[in-house]
Amino acid sequence: MRSIWNGAISFGLVSIPIKLVNATESHSVSFRQIHTEDGGRIRYRKVCELEDREVAQAEIGKAYEDADGTMIPITDEDLAQLPIPTAKTIEIVAFVPADRIDPLQMDAAYYLSANGVPAAKPYTLLREALKRSQKVAIAKYALRGRERLGMLRVVDDVIAMHGLLWPDEIRVPEGVAPDTNVTVRDKELDLADALMGTLGEVDLADLHDDYREAVEEMITAKASGEQPATSPSPAPGAKVLDLMAALEKSVREAKESRGEEPASEETGAKAQVSRISPRATPKQTPGKKSTSTATKKTTTAKKSQSQSQSPSASARKSTRTTKKTAATKTTATAKKTPTKTPAKKATPRKRTA
Repeated sequence: MRSIWNGAISFGLVSIPIKLVNATESHSVSFRQIHTEDGGRIRYRKVCELEDREVAQAEIGKAYEDADGTMIPITDEDLAQLPIPTAKTIEIVAFVPADRIDPLQMDAAYYLSANGVPAAKPYTLLREALKRSQKVAIAKYALRGRERLGMLRVVDDVIAMHGLLWPDEIRVPEGVAPDTNVTVRDKELDLADALMGTLGEVDLADLHDDYREAVEEMITAKASGEQPATSPSPAPGAKVLDLMAALEKSVREAKESRGEEPASEETGAKAQVSRISPRATPKQTPGKKSTSTATKKTTTAKKSQSQSQSPSASARKSTRTTKKTAATKTTATAKKTPTKTPAKKATPRKRTA
């Protein structure tokens, strides 16, 4: 990796020569501007307004435009001779816990590489000190014509530096939050927590840029003369009328996507009905035996009640229950007897000649 800045880390009286290397790179697909009628390339030419001619990059310098439009030329030598210690030095000013840094301040990221063999020992010392302290270093440095704020931390065995925005560069979020009073119920929060728990965590290494891949496939298809694949138009999103229903549906879909069995309301209802069906739908018996059957069920219910009551109450009612049971059995037997005995057929009389 090519270094973009050479300097040193100032760590108290310790100076560590380093090289600054970009830690990130962009993989986005870039496009050129063309003339749509003939496909000709559109270019931006750098033209001097006074001479009305195009100038080369070597002829271009910097200048500050004053309030009255006057241009004040500024050279690289002028910037290098500024009376600030951070012109060629990353000056560490403090060590703080990492959670003290607001993610809104995060900017570009760089790797700091030890510049030469003599820098290896102090570089390793600072790296191990950061590891053991579990803190990050806050530093100031100058890059591309301005002084910046940075945060140094350890990534694997390398010291990385994140550029930070100055605190006054962070806008106050006025007028961004909803300006209406909204009440969130506990059930809604519970469903939101359930949805968060169902989605779980993710390994960031598994995520990739689907849009870039689709663009590359489209370019490949057009280059080979094929028709690019098109995706169906997404259905218009419906208005969220019931937040609870939307949360419940989201939890179900998240569980299904993870291969889990969501507990649907229909399944629970069917299971409940199947458990109570033997008592809810009794077996139909013939009409003549209904009295006996009902009597037996009544006796069983009374016995169950007597068992669930206290011992004294059970003792008091045992005699009455026994008598009623015996009487009931006698009545049932008496009623059953006529039904079992077939009626006698009348003997036909003999006719006399």
